Amino acid sequence: MYSDLLFGDETKSAKVEAQVEAAPMPDVAFVPIDPLVVSLGPNAINRHLRFRAQLEVVPAHEQDVIHLLPRIVDVLNNYLRALEASDIEQPAALMNLRAQMLRRVQIVVGPGRVNDLLVMEFVLK
Repeated sequence: MYSDLLFGDETKSAKVEAQVEAAPMPDVAFVPIDPLVVSLGPNAINRHLRFRAQLEVVPAHEQDVIHLLPRIVDVLNNYLRALEASDIEQPAALMNLRAQMLRRVQIVVGPGRVNDLLVMEFVLK
């Protein structure tokens, strides 16, 4: 299929492009969360965690979520500060942390407003 794109079979190329263009874009909005820097425990190899994320929200509820950002930041800050080094060092840590944070955000904003939490930065310093 891809070799046809490279070697010029325009008929197949047009079909592939039509398939790609046919999918509608999801109706979502993104609400950025200001970066958080939290101190890690005394046993951690790294001293700080820098975290930045965006919330994927239903557009109709975007202003509601923005209005609740101080509570969202508070809940995330408290959660991240409670982590131990072993919580972050596991291979599947980011996936688990993301799920935990998303659940906490959804509790703060109420059901049906936030679809996902996208991690933009997760840096141990």
